[in-house]
Amino acid sequence: MKKSLIRLLIVVMSVTFFVLLYFQITYMENMVRMREGQFSEGVMRSLHATSLFLEKQEALRFLEDDVSNIEASSLTSSSTPGDDAFDLRAKTRRNLYGSDSYPVKPISSRYRELQRAVREQYLYQKELLDDLVLIILSDADKIPILERADSTLIATTLESELAANGIDLPFRFALSDSKHNILYEFGGFSDESKDNVYSDVLFPNSSSNYILLVEFPSKHKYIFSSVRFIIPTLALTVLLLFTFIYTIYMIVKQKKISEMKSDFISNMTHELKTPISSISLAGQMLGDESVRKSPVMLKHIANVITEESKRLKFQVDKVLQLSVFDNNATESALKFTEVSANQVIQTAVNSFKLRLEKSGGSLSCNLLASNDVIYVDEMQFNNIIQNLLENALKYRKEDVVPELSVTTRDVAKNKLEILVRDNGIGIKKDDLKRIFERFYRVSTGNRHDVKGFGLGLAYVKKMVTLFNGEVTAESEFGKWTEFRILIPLSEASLPREK
Repeated sequence: MKKSLIRLLIVVMSVTFFVLLYFQITYMENMVRMREGQFSEGVMRSLHATSLFLEKQEALRFLEDDVSNIEASSLTSSSTPGDDAFDLRAKTRRNLYGSDSYPVKPISSRYRELQRAVREQYLYQKELLDDLVLIILSDADKIPILERADSTLIATTLESELAANGIDLPFRFALSDSKHNILYEFGGFSDESKDNVYSDVLFPNSSSNYILLVEFPSKHKYIFSSVRFIIPTLALTVLLLFTFIYTIYMIVKQKKISEMKSDFISNMTHELKTPISSISLAGQMLGDESVRKSPVMLKHIANVITEESKRLKFQVDKVLQLSVFDNNATESALKFTEVSANQVIQTAVNSFKLRLEKSGGSLSCNLLASNDVIYVDEMQFNNIIQNLLENALKYRKEDVVPELSVTTRDVAKNKLEILVRDNGIGIKKDDLKRIFERFYRVSTGNRHDVKGFGLGLAYVKKMVTLFNGEVTAESEFGKWTEFRILIPLSEASLPREK
């Protein structure tokens, strides 16, 4: 798959997923906002209805008290015609007929008399109601608020009104004055969450207004329960998004690995072709009779065949290291034994010095560890040291004599520390994070003499991990690089307690 097609696929799918997520989130927000609006409207209607009901109850109570007072006063006083409304029928007869008798009058006259009587009765009733309103306005504020707004009555009325508006939630309420001082509370009211508290004025026509506060502790749960059906679809969309990201990541990774393998095959072909060509040429020269008669030429050809064979074997060993990463039985194939790390390192250093001397470099070996017995595969451990030394020589500076060092030290927690340091070209920070990846090769700029398969450090990492150790690298670009290996000591080498 081409890079341009992958980029186009990423852009199209990313835009599609994010637009889909945007619409889902926007729809959910609108649904929540609408539900909150409906909830608030229902609560405010319920509060207003409760306030109106309390006002009506108070007016009815005053009216009943006033009627009782009028009845009581009428029983104790003498009843005279036309004095009050308790002799309305007699008064009406007098207005219509002039006396309690029923003389026959013309219809038009009787109709006018009836109209006048009804108007007088209406004015009297209106006067009584006006007096009642004046009494309510003047006396209501003198009554304690607990008598005017009983908590049980408010709770019952509120519950009924909320149910009528489709709200079946537990609530708590309180009553405060116009200065927001809580007069009393019901059900453990707490106004810490302002979003859950609603208020309305009680007795708005009174000179001392009271405020009814209602709180719904489970309001948010109630609101979001109405949009919970969107959450699974949102979760599935997010899951699909992560699946898409992971798929694209794997595609890019596989493409990168494929490119690395292509480079690996190209490098491997080049590296193997050179010694094979040299050996083939030497074999052809041996077929020449004149060459066979010259001891000097025979010795030279023999040296070429020997060196190129070593080079070929070295490259084949490098290729075989690839099987370490693909063979699940690698650990079982290792031959673990207790070995002296100092001895193995000394052997590897002595072998590598011959190659290093050709470049005019130096290699110091500081075996300072007193406890050096480790439980590893000796051959693979030797290869680890050889790979690190070879890597240091490969990335040396062109105009500087290579100086390498290998050091062993005792460290805490029963581990052996091995340090391999060089004065080469160093490694950039971005490359330092990836040097242990398979097929990864650090860029060397304009230099074209650095060849390899990108397997050496990956092999080191793999083997050290199988030895239950760890390997890290530090570097200052353009100056030095140091590899640090920590491997657990064998129990036999640990000092015993007395």
